[in-house]
Amino acid sequence: MEKSFDFEQPIVEINKRVDDLKKSSESSNVDLSEQIEDLEKTRDELRQKIYASLTPWQKIQIARHPKRPYFSDYIGLIFKDFLELRGDRVFGDDQAILCGIAVIDGESVVVIGHQKGRSLEENVSRNFGMAHPEGYRKALRVMNFAEKFNKPVITFIDTAGAYPGIAAEERGQAEAIARNLRDMSNLKVPIITVVISEGGSGGALGVGVSNKILCLENAYYSVISPEGCAAILFRDSSKAPEAAKAMKITAKDLLDLNVVDEIVKEPLGGAHYDPSKTATNIKTALNKYLHYYKSKSSKEIVNERYSKFRNIGVYKEDSKGNYKTSYNKNKGGDDKSGGKV
Repeated sequence: MEKSFDFEQPIVEINKRVDDLKKSSESSNVDLSEQIEDLEKTRDELRQKIYASLTPWQKIQIARHPKRPYFSDYIGLIFKDFLELRGDRVFGDDQAILCGIAVIDGESVVVIGHQKGRSLEENVSRNFGMAHPEGYRKALRVMNFAEKFNKPVITFIDTAGAYPGIAAEERGQAEAIARNLRDMSNLKVPIITVVISEGGSGGALGVGVSNKILCLENAYYSVISPEGCAAILFRDSSKAPEAAKAMKITAKDLLDLNVVDEIVKEPLGGAHYDPSKTATNIKTALNKYLHYYKSKSSKEIVNERYSKFRNIGVYKEDSKGNYKTSYNKNKGGDDKSGGKV
């Protein structure tokens, strides 16, 4: 294991003992297969137990794993015939957002996503997946292209947030994101979003105003990072684990609050353990929703998207502090509350 977390140390130790037994068996010609099998069984049971009870902070650590698949990895695993589209036709091309046309099981779609880098050099060129305004303008240009040619839009979210630097502000960062929020709300083709790792603030929402939002099991989606929240609320960024729990930003919390529509399962240990399996799970979910929207009119698509976001945050809390959303997806999500509970 190239990188392990604190909570994975018991697994790492068992793996080391398994490796030592295998080497000893080869060098001494002694059959230790039974002992090795017992250890591997213990390890697998332990992994099941550990990953069944991860804390929110541990899930965030997995979401940030350096070997976790990026958008470009999923392009190759899910789609065919990807053709990249560059530039915002105003300033330039932002490599933090990757856009293009692709084919998924015979259907032509437009795909857009945040793109991080593996090496330091690539991360600098892609600005660690934090887009400038030209990135959001490029994304919107490609979405308008999709609407013109009646192609579904699929977006992949993987960013700590939009770039907050002076250059980005000078070129209209807030305006670019706000324009995306407005225009995506009215786009007449379906938009399906997949949160694959980090989903940070307006940087994520700038390509996330969608009909359906899918979230990988260990991904998170939040207005601010746990570290940022802890620094503001507790004046101590080291309290990020406590903040992560309070913020309710894990996939399960987001599903319970109707912020996301479906959790996409990951292999045990995280998406980086088996990117192909993760991609297959994402593709299955995407095909389901692409098929669903084929029978929907543009008016129905826009109205559904409006209802979805109109009802986020509408919930009830009982005397014990347990919350329950008052938005019923099974009834189409029509807002009959007027925004009040």
